[in-house]
Formats: sequence, structure tokens, C-alpha cells
Amino acid sequence: MDQSAQIDGAGPMRILWDVLLPQIRPALAVVLIGSFTYNWNDFFRPLIYINSPSLRTAALSLSAFQAVYGGTPFHLLMAASLVNIIPLVVLFFTLQRYFIQGIVVTGVKG
Repeated sequence: MDQSAQIDGAGPMRILWDVLLPQIRPALAVVLIGSFTYNWNDFFRPLIYINSPSLRTAALSLSAFQAVYGGTPFHLLMAASLVNIIPLVVLFFTLQRYFIQGIVVTGVKG
């Protein structure tokens, strides 16, 4: 498709924006959701280089919440876990259209 656009007289930027980018948008959405989920839930990397309790990530804060109170209050831990996954759910439902479109791979839209 990019070669046919080039034959039609489109320049490199026009080919990128009008031909290639609409085709790779679902793949970019999948990569965005996956990398955001990985980094949001990452535990060990922030554990290595974050020393201040005020800079902790959500995963580190949940772990510290368990350690601070000897007997774990599971009802509060589950409420904090629910608050922790809200950004992931919002991101998924925002990009769900592109995510599903990446599963149903189509070549040409008409």
C-alpha cells in the first residue's frame, strides 16, 4: 500500500501519516496497554532505587501496607487494590476499540 501511495505521488510523511499509521494504530494501542500495565504493576525495579516512602509506587505502597500492620486487614487491602487497578481499567476501556481491532487484523478498509 505504501508503494502504491508513492506511485500516486505521496511523499514520505504523507505515506507515514495517511497509509502506515492507520494500519499500525491497533498494534500501538496493544503495546501502550501492555507497557503501561507492566510499569504500573512493576515491583522490584522501583524497590531497588526508591528510598523515600513518599515516592513509592502503588505496588510498593500495597506491600508496605501489609507490612505496617502485623495482622493484614484484608478488607482494607482489597479496597486499596481496587483503587490501584482503576487507572488500568480506564486505560483499557479507553483503548478497547483499538485493542479489539488489533486482534481482528484487516488489510484494507473499505
